[in-house]
Amino acid sequence: ILKTLNSWFWWENIWMPINCTWADFVDREGLVFPKPHQLYATIPYAFVLLIIRFFSERYVAIPLAKALGIKNVRRVKPQPNPVLESYFRECSRHPSQSEIQGLAKKCNCTVRLVEKWFRRRRNLEIPTVLRKFQEAFWRFAFYLTSSIVGFIFLYDKPWFYDIWQAWVGYPFQTMLPSQYWYYMGEIGFYWSLLFTLGIDNKRKADFMAHVVHHLAAIGLMSCSWCGNYLRHGTLVIFVHDTADFWLEAAKMFNYAHWEKTSNMLFIIFSIVFFITRIILFPCWILRATLYQPTFYSQTPVIAYFLFNGLLLTLQGLHLYWGYLIFKILKRFIFLK
Repeated sequence: ILKTLNSWFWWENIWMPINCTWADFVDREGLVFPKPHQLYATIPYAFVLLIIRFFSERYVAIPLAKALGIKNVRRVKPQPNPVLESYFRECSRHPSQSEIQGLAKKCNCTVRLVEKWFRRRRNLEIPTVLRKFQEAFWRFAFYLTSSIVGFIFLYDKPWFYDIWQAWVGYPFQTMLPSQYWYYMGEIGFYWSLLFTLGIDNKRKADFMAHVVHHLAAIGLMSCSWCGNYLRHGTLVIFVHDTADFWLEAAKMFNYAHWEKTSNMLFIIFSIVFFITRIILFPCWILRATLYQPTFYSQTPVIAYFLFNGLLLTLQGLHLYWGYLIFKILKRFIFLK
């Protein structure tokens, strides 16, 4: 069954134009192609990024937070109590008054002590401002680095200015070293975010949107790697990262109570977000992936629908987040 599924998955008609086979994608003089097995390296790269994150949060983010006036608030831990701990994890974090009375009898203590225990236990689940600052700093550092590196990699490429050039010579386009490292770093980063979803600060409003976004991003980049859509892929990565570091910077200053600076950074983020993801992404990237391939082939491969389906999923998330940003801006302008 696994062999059959594997042969179906790597069927040439899914990934490449007519009259092309995997045998055509063997490295030869002047041409180097991306290979699917190279994607396994993104897992070790993710752990390398986690190590870098640990040291940057500890030795850069914490001193920076202290310089900005953020204090490390120590939470008081409740007394160890297996009965209450089990109830907190398995039943409810906010027990009713009758449940508290029952637990007090079971533990042979007062109702007030049980209420106090649950209050302290809930507080332990809430991340401190310093912890939020550390997470925002790590994402800010990565997105800023990725944006700068992406611009250095792309500014001298003809398809950065004329996206029609992204299709010239396809599928026999050589993989550049810059494209390899750009992809490995970006996929590894999103793997690392998935690995830490359980311990990072959970955002109730768009937690599932983040999960879908990370999985769609990994799937899209991995599939575009296998199909040698590296030119389009690097453009998609660059468009996404250029707005994110402004948001993380706004969060960092918000945690430090630098309200004017935070508000200004959020306004800049909103402008960049709407330009890159609501205007550029659909009018530039999606136009190149939905419309332009029809000029090169009258029979689109299955990958055409796969990639564009994932890109449209991302665009749907852009519209959802754009709606949330618009609501924040509306409150910011009209409600001060």
